[in-house]
Parts: sequence; structure tokens; C-alpha cells
Amino acid sequence: MNFSELNLEESVLDALDAMNFKECTPVQEKAIPEIMNGRDFIGVAQTGTGKTAAYLLPIINQLSKGGYPADSINCIIMSPTRELAQQIDQQMEGFSYFLPISSVAVYGGNDGVRFEQEKRGLTLGADVVIATPGRFISHINMGYVDLSRVSFFILDEADRMLDMGFADDIKQIVKSLPGKRQTILFSATMPSKIKQFASTILNNPVEISLAVSKPAEKIIQTAYICYESQKLAIINELFKNQTPERVIVFASSKLKVKEVTLALKRMHLNVGEMHSDLDQSQRDSIMRDFKAGRINILVATDIVARGIDIDDIRTVINYDVPHDCEDYVHRIGRTARANNDGCAITFVSEKEQTKFYAIEKFVEKTIYKIPLPAGLEPIEYKPGIKGDNRNGKSNFKKKHFQGKNKQKS
Repeated sequence: MNFSELNLEESVLDALDAMNFKECTPVQEKAIPEIMNGRDFIGVAQTGTGKTAAYLLPIINQLSKGGYPADSINCIIMSPTRELAQQIDQQMEGFSYFLPISSVAVYGGNDGVRFEQEKRGLTLGADVVIATPGRFISHINMGYVDLSRVSFFILDEADRMLDMGFADDIKQIVKSLPGKRQTILFSATMPSKIKQFASTILNNPVEISLAVSKPAEKIIQTAYICYESQKLAIINELFKNQTPERVIVFASSKLKVKEVTLALKRMHLNVGEMHSDLDQSQRDSIMRDFKAGRINILVATDIVARGIDIDDIRTVINYDVPHDCEDYVHRIGRTARANNDGCAITFVSEKEQTKFYAIEKFVEKTIYKIPLPAGLEPIEYKPGIKGDNRNGKSNFKKKHFQGKNKQKS
């Protein structure tokens, strides 16, 4: 279906045309008409399916008709991370280009000047506020944020927000909202805790589910079964004869991200790191450099696994096996987007085999195991059988490029 077939205002269609948006994704086709009808709404859809536009377009469309107070906050969009909030803000600017609709993004990690800018926008009133929960609560507690005339309340990646411990913050915000409002919730998954949470803030919602809980077919999924100490050697082998391009390496913690980044720099690879210890200006700079190709490899925690809109990632490497199957899908879903091909490689140590086997069962696929590079001692894939009591933690003080004769047995 084309956007022109939906009952959108001409000014909204003009913006879509300028951005070369022609055809709806399935979630947009189903969600936009339902949201425009004014009902509370639950959408279950994975990242990368176009869900941001699925809720932004009908809200912008309604605001464009007028009748909403100019000096108040009319719509609040809650985001679990700064990066997603920035992405939503960018799309908001594009979709409302031909419309007199104001918006302000509110997220942490900025200096005092930014906080004052946010305060001014919240005090004067903005049609749309895009905010992370913690930062928004900070403004609310200062006493100058009036939420009494909010017409639309949107939760993006609700499951992620609950996982990150924002449930109480969201409930506090909801208490300040008028009872008569339209509430929209999007989530990649719908476990019982999300259903229970939704029942407390939504009123008789329409629900659609388009969660494709399997990776895209275009993603080439592979794995190396290896010892923890061999993982860096494999990366070195992968890129010693070719320049890496648009690669994200996911690690399990910010400490591991720092260690891996340092090790890759020692290999003379062009690397950046992304984790919660960086301030907002550093994170913005790293993301700009990565998008512009000035950084070839981005080593990151799961902070960028969801919601970051980079369409041409060539390769995703799971340095550590993700903690759960959904995280695996979200991580590798960074590649093979926008009709591009992509490759996902997972390093599976002896302590991670059971977790990886659970992922194979979840995606209903036996993932191809690439033979280790020459000189590295192979390890048998025996998920469910306890390992050989090796320390599964990384040891960056030891030599990483251990050949067969140097590897402990």
C-alpha cells in the first residue's frame, strides 16, 4: 500500500514525498489507520520494521489539523535510550518539515546549556516532546512541566524500558497525565509483564502483532566455536587482508567493550567504542564518524542493538553470545536492512555453547560453524555438556594469538 492511499493530510504527504517515502511497511499499513481512529493502541513489532513512522505520522497528521493549545505539551514520546530519542527527533523533523509543528528532545548526558534549552521548550510548550524517562522526571520534579493538556502519550520499545528499570518512572509520568488521552505502546516482545503493565495505562486498546521473531532471511548467519582467548585472533584473521567496512562488534559489558576496543586498536584497526560511560557529545561524535565512514568498526554494548537507524551495516560480530535469544535477533538485525545484504558472526566460547544452542532452537536454524583459522586449536561443539573448566572470562594480559602448540589443553 502507498502512503497516498491513507487518509493523510496533503502537507504530510508532501513531506513523505520529499523524503522519498512511497510504500508503507506492514506495520505502518496496519497501525496508521487504527491510531488515526483515536483508539488506544498496542503494536508488537521489531526494530527495523518502520514502527517510528507508524506512530509519528498519524500523530503529526492529527496535530496538523489544529485545535490543540499552542502553549502546551500536546504529545509525549518516551524512549529507553538517548540514541533512539535522537533518531525519533530526526524523523520528526523530516515528517513535519512543511508543518508548523514544534518538537523538543529531552535526554540525559548533556551539559547545563542543553538542560536550560530543554527547560525553555518544556515551559513554553511544544507540540511533541521526545524524552528518556530519567531526564524527563528530572524536569518534572523541578515543577515547571505542565502535563495537564497532553493528548497523546507514546511508549516506544516498552519492553526495553521495563528491562532497564523505568517502570516506576513511567507510572509517575502517567499520574500527571489527563485521563482523557490516547496512549500508544510499541514493543518488540509482549511477555506477561508488558501485558500487565499495558493494562494499567491503556484503555481497551486495539492490538496488532507483526513481531517477526526470526532474523531476516538475507542475513548470512555464521559462528566460530572457539576458546575465549582465540576471539581476538579470529578478528585479526578476518581483517588482516581486507579493510573492514561498517562493522558492529557487540560485547556483553562496557568493560569488555573497552578491552576489545583497545586490543583492536593495537591491531591498527580503525575502531570506535559506544557504551554508557561516554557523555552525550562523545557518543554523538562517535556515531557521526561511524555513519560517515571515518570509523570502520564500532564496538558496543547492547545500547545500539535497538532503535539505531543505520541502514548499511555490512557485518555484525557477536563477540559474546547474547544473554537471550531476542537480543540475538535485535543485534544481528542491525545488518541486511533497506534491501542490503549482511553477515552475522557469533563467537561461541566453551562456556557459551548452551546459550548459543538455545538461539539455534529459537531461530529454527542450524547456524553454519566456520572452521577456525589455521594454527588455532579447534574445539568441539557440544552444547549442554559442561566445559573443561577453563575460565570463560577474557584475559587481555595474555597473548591472544595462540597457536595449536601454545594453547592449553
